Amino acid sequence: MIRLPGGTFRMGSDRHYPEEAPVHRVTVDAFWIDRTPVTNRQFRDFVRATGHVTVAEIAPDPKDYPAALPHLLHAGSLVFRPPDYPVDLRHFSQWWAFKAGVNWRRPYGPGSSIKGLDDHPVVHVAYADAAAYARWVGKDLPTEAEWEFAARGGLDRTEFAWGEEFAPGGRQMANT
Repeated sequence: MIRLPGGTFRMGSDRHYPEEAPVHRVTVDAFWIDRTPVTNRQFRDFVRATGHVTVAEIAPDPKDYPAALPHLLHAGSLVFRPPDYPVDLRHFSQWWAFKAGVNWRRPYGPGSSIKGLDDHPVVHVAYADAAAYARWVGKDLPTEAEWEFAARGGLDRTEFAWGEEFAPGGRQMANT
């Protein structure tokens, strides 16, 4: 883990997703944060020790979703599906698709696996799964403000966490 001293920064964006606006000044106290995301190996150790079952591995109860279409009431998760044409960014369904059978062990669905990916970040975990893991290792999850402060690496007043340019030198810096 690394201890960040805290500070004040501009959080959010007025130029991207509506839920990120408005940009506002936020102050965070000093905090500790892991240097890297939780890996498949670490999460597997947690699951083996606790028997935890992730949200993506549990089929939704139809009583909780009376208007849901039956074909969507399966255990699964959303998978990024990059469109090859411009899409309306107000509708996530334009680039994310629900897929049954997708979870942290099978990141692309039935037939896929994390074999050979022990040191890769665990994926398809919900907030409840991350919180359970954090409790197990005796840590806390960062707040949204702490995470953005850490992700900015000391940069403030930049459009992106890495600077002003969307793709510096033609290099994609985010999953867009």
